[in-house]
Amino acid sequence: MEKVIIREIRKGDNPQVSKVIRQVLADMGVPKVGTAYEDPSLDNMFEHYEKPKATYFVVEENGSILGCAGIAQLDNYEGNVSELQKMYFLKEARGKGLGHKMISVCLNRAKEYGFDSCYLETLPNMEAAQKLYKKMGFEYIEGRMGDTGHYSCPVFMLKKL
Repeated sequence: MEKVIIREIRKGDNPQVSKVIRQVLADMGVPKVGTAYEDPSLDNMFEHYEKPKATYFVVEENGSILGCAGIAQLDNYEGNVSELQKMYFLKEARGKGLGHKMISVCLNRAKEYGFDSCYLETLPNMEAAQKLYKKMGFEYIEGRMGDTGHYSCPVFMLKKL
C-alpha cells in the first residue's frame, strides 16, 4: 500500500464511492433491503455530507478509492450522538490497518464537532469489523438508537468520546 491517503470526499468521487460500497455489500452477501445498499444517498455521498457536523472520508491509493467512511449526527435522535456511517473497504484494502486509521480520523472529527459519543449499526456476519470496533473502544448495547432506516442491521455499538 504505497501512497495511501485518507481525505475528505470530493464531488468527483461519487461514482467510485457508490461502486465501492455496493461491491463490498455484494461481496458480504448483505441484504439489499433494510441496509445501506438501498440508501438514496449512495450515488451522491458528497452532497449528502454537505451539512453541519458531517464529513465523509475516502481512502485513496494512486487515484483509486479503496474504502470510505463518514461521521454525522445520528438521525432521528435527540441526544448529542454521532454515527459512524457507511464504512466499507474493498477486499484488497482489508487487513492493512486502514480501518483503524479511518475510524481514528472519523472519531477525531466527531470530537471536533463536539459530539458526546459515537454509535454504529452493523451485521452479525461482519465479525472482522466488530472486532475492530471493539478494539477502538466501541461496546455492544442492547437496542437501536435513533432511526437510521437500516432495520436489517441488528448489531448496535456505542463509544463515549
